[in-house]
Amino acid sequence: MEQATITKNSSQSPVLDVKMKYCLYARKSTESEDRQALSIESQIKEMMTLAEREGLDIVEVKRESHSSKEVGQRAIFNEMIKEIREAKYNGILTWAPDRLSRNAGDLGSIVDLMDQKLLVEIRTY
Repeated sequence: MEQATITKNSSQSPVLDVKMKYCLYARKSTESEDRQALSIESQIKEMMTLAEREGLDIVEVKRESHSSKEVGQRAIFNEMIKEIREAKYNGILTWAPDRLSRNAGDLGSIVDLMDQKLLVEIRTY
């Protein structure tokens, strides 16, 4: 389990400091609605630049070429959800929120992880 420290913020409420570890997730659908999205490699390049600039710890990079319309059909996304549950990382870095989900089922998985405090942060460009 990841080590955390408790500090006090300016209002003297305890704040949990968690070491952030990110998975960079890049997805490109082949569908016409996604034609304007950056290529997977362009998404990764932009997000790696952001990570370097902000000092983010990226422990995994995942690439997926699959539509997100159907729930549970993206093997790489499902693998990422499983690895968050296993505490391999606790943050997601992605080009835009729609790279993660365009359906309620996958969105529910993300929200569930956040409710459980297993997924602490999602960062986008």
